[in-house]
Amino acid sequence: MKKREGNRLPDTVALDEERNALVIIDQTALPGELKLLSLTTLEEFIDAIKTLKVRGAPAIGVAAAMGLYLAVKRSGMERLGEVKAALAASRPTAVNLFWALDRMEQAALACPDAPLEALRLEALRIRDEDIQACRAIGEHGLALLLENRHKEGALSLLTHCNAGSLAAVRIGTALAPVYAGLERGYRFKVYAGETRPLLQGARLTAFELMAAGVDTTLICDNMASIVMQKGMVQAVLTGADRIAANGDVCNKVGTSGLAVLAKHYGIPFYVCAPMSTVDFQSVAGEDILIEERDGQEVTEMWFGKRMAPKGVNIFNPAFDVTPHTLVTAIVTERGVLRPPYAKSLTP
Repeated sequence: MKKREGNRLPDTVALDEERNALVIIDQTALPGELKLLSLTTLEEFIDAIKTLKVRGAPAIGVAAAMGLYLAVKRSGMERLGEVKAALAASRPTAVNLFWALDRMEQAALACPDAPLEALRLEALRIRDEDIQACRAIGEHGLALLLENRHKEGALSLLTHCNAGSLAAVRIGTALAPVYAGLERGYRFKVYAGETRPLLQGARLTAFELMAAGVDTTLICDNMASIVMQKGMVQAVLTGADRIAANGDVCNKVGTSGLAVLAKHYGIPFYVCAPMSTVDFQSVAGEDILIEERDGQEVTEMWFGKRMAPKGVNIFNPAFDVTPHTLVTAIVTERGVLRPPYAKSLTP
């Protein structure tokens, strides 16, 4: 597997054609162990997405595309529709999952004489486009940060969840400007919110940033306000799992709270995401289905023992929606998009 740009980690998602396997970094094993999984069956692909062994909207899309190709190669083209439906049911919110599966199906239908080869090529194309889009997001995002830089020294940023290299094939979305800047010699200080309840910020973002040599400080989610109040960050960068046509942003739960705080303290709030994350069928954020996950994630998943009384009610939405009015800019591979988003996001 190739080394990524910006750090020492292998690609998050890769196609091993010799072994007919989907190779992923098992993100549930981090930060304790950098473990590669070689998956070969439809059931394994679905489980990897459901249980967050692979996560992050771009990475999910690439994994689904490769998984569909491998599953159909194994079971036959006549099962294409069935395989697509099974993968689509693995998670409901990240639009890249459905976007990638639709592209795969269309590629097969457009090439009836060699549909399997069309699937293979389309999966590789989706992978390559992700790498290129994230690189472009990094370049546009870095230029935006430098444009709004108000002091010399390290650029100080706050991020939430994980929208870095582990959320895509290589350099990611929200952290792509950091990796692009590192290559040019810029210094960064990144505050990573822990991101309860699954701790993607603590387990994943802190891990990959430290692997890249970035000055990283982990904070509890409820510390974001004091960090902003004290002027310790110059911008907030997040990714997105789905962006509505009006610019409302669906991302890991807790994102909307950061946007409210950033607005209050006059700090720019930037969303970095590829255009494949924009769902033009969702007019506004209220149209987006929010995944709710098992309450066990809140009460005990990452604890040595249960940390809440048995029988207590648990509300565990995986995402929330940040209104477009709180988003300073959306950085895509096309460039920096600004309000009104209903116009700037137009395909």
